[in-house]
Amino acid sequence: MIPSLERRLGSYWKVGWDRVRAAILRLRGANLGAKTRVGANCVVRRPWCFETGYGVEIEHSVFIKATGDSARIRLGSGVFVGAGSEFDISEGLSVGDGVLIAPGCFITDHNHLHARGAPIASQGCSVSPVRIGNDVWLGANVVILPGVTVGAGAVIAAGAVVTKDVESMTIVAGVPAKPIGSRM
Repeated sequence: MIPSLERRLGSYWKVGWDRVRAAILRLRGANLGAKTRVGANCVVRRPWCFETGYGVEIEHSVFIKATGDSARIRLGSGVFVGAGSEFDISEGLSVGDGVLIAPGCFITDHNHLHARGAPIASQGCSVSPVRIGNDVWLGANVVILPGVTVGAGAVIAAGAVVTKDVESMTIVAGVPAKPIGSRM
């Protein structure tokens, strides 16, 4: 009886702290929907560039980085972000409702320029926003690169590197990601 009570109270305690962390982010300028939870050790750079819908759950150790004040990062309602994921955004990331992002995913909207004859660090970046539709599942350790649009209902297999748009209801896998099936 006592261990069961401790487990139940531990769950409430965790949810409570997750919501306190979300409230602190709101005080720092984030526009977070009701019942949003933020896990321990999450870092949000420029929280005023970050917005969520209702009931978003962000697990521990997630890094959300807006590289400039004009960047926009929007997660829809019911989105789950797994532990250790990272969003590195210069212009825009839009994630639809009900999206599952497994642990260790990396999403970026910019790439370093790399012309010959000049140091890469001095050349700046090319930027193109990323869009992820509703009901998408990103498996563990997926990488999504700049300019990619992932259609509604798509599934990205674990470890895939997405360099091109993914059609709705398509299952992709590999490096670079290629269609391997359909949810229809």
